Amino acid sequence: MAHASGQAAGATVHKGGTYVCMEGPQFSTLAESRLYRSWGADIIGMTNLQEAKLAREAEICYTTIALVTDYDCWHPDHDSVTVDLIIANLTQNAKTAQAIIANAVERLPYARTCECASALKFALITRPDAVPARTLVDLTPIVGRYLPTQSSRTAE
Repeated sequence: MAHASGQAAGATVHKGGTYVCMEGPQFSTLAESRLYRSWGADIIGMTNLQEAKLAREAEICYTTIALVTDYDCWHPDHDSVTVDLIIANLTQNAKTAQAIIANAVERLPYARTCECASALKFALITRPDAVPARTLVDLTPIVGRYLPTQSSRTAE
């Protein structure tokens, strides 16, 4: 869906790839960049990992739309990267992302049949009776269908 939405928005798109998440904000050193390329990495970024894990925990469908701002330092034209170029690319990327997301939302199916819709079904290992009542209330929107509610606890 994201791939087709990117094409519909007129973006240059690639389906699939390997993403390396690095701590930022910073740019890779040449040694790091060469290492990532030797691993077969296609994109280097500073988010994505945390976002993907949190989305999975909340049973939210997730995909990456990686919009490039600049080449990493391995590229022969790396020295021509400037802050102004990055800001200009970020501004254009924001417009492109809005178009891709708008198009993707129109394509979303009503019914969810994906694995992420029930990702927590077998992931919770805390005994339900060990979850404090206040925590249970706070987590009900995410894990309520897997843990007993407070009212069912008091009925026991």
